[in-house]
Amino acid sequence: MTKNLGSLYLITDHTNLTDEQFLDVIEKACQAGVDLVQLREKTGSSKELLNWALLVKQVTDKYNVPLIIDDRIDIAQASEAAGVHLGQSDLPVKLARQILGPEMIIGATTKTIEQATIAQAQGADYLGCGAIFPTTTHVKTVQTSIATLTEICASVDLPVYAIGGMRPDRVKVLKNTGATGVAVVSDLMQASDPAVKVQDFKVAIQDNQLG
Repeated sequence: MTKNLGSLYLITDHTNLTDEQFLDVIEKACQAGVDLVQLREKTGSSKELLNWALLVKQVTDKYNVPLIIDDRIDIAQASEAAGVHLGQSDLPVKLARQILGPEMIIGATTKTIEQATIAQAQGADYLGCGAIFPTTTHVKTVQTSIATLTEICASVDLPVYAIGGMRPDRVKVLKNTGATGVAVVSDLMQASDPAVKVQDFKVAIQDNQLG
């Protein structure tokens, strides 16, 4: 059964934000209507990451928004998060599903039809596909064409989120691709008004008939 995950997915980035600002952005975005939040922290100890997961989960729980933990199945379990997101260099989706059981959400980063169909067969609940546009985040990315995104969406029966340099004015390139929605990092995390930015994305998603 496909889990209903919504269309606007916030991926966190601590860059240039104090701890207080970081949590404030997440809270304002959740209050304004983001559908999923992924905690993506590439530095720090396991203890520090767990602490962040617990702090962010306090915020997401307040607004009934599922919290996804990037990479770390152990942190997802320890924090009682809703799920985990796995890249191609992380544990296989099949093994994660065996560990986490049927209820937890598992997302997978995919850049090819083969990766997408394997992730679906192994039990993924959704896919992240990109980078659609060049991105300023400190994560290694390979650009993904709109044609490839469209082919991936057609090859699976899972929600597919376009990621990479997404802004409200760029959502129009996703029309007719089959994408479910967008995953956003910098444009939300660095927004002067995260709530307004969420609404701008929501309007663009609706106008371009994603989902």
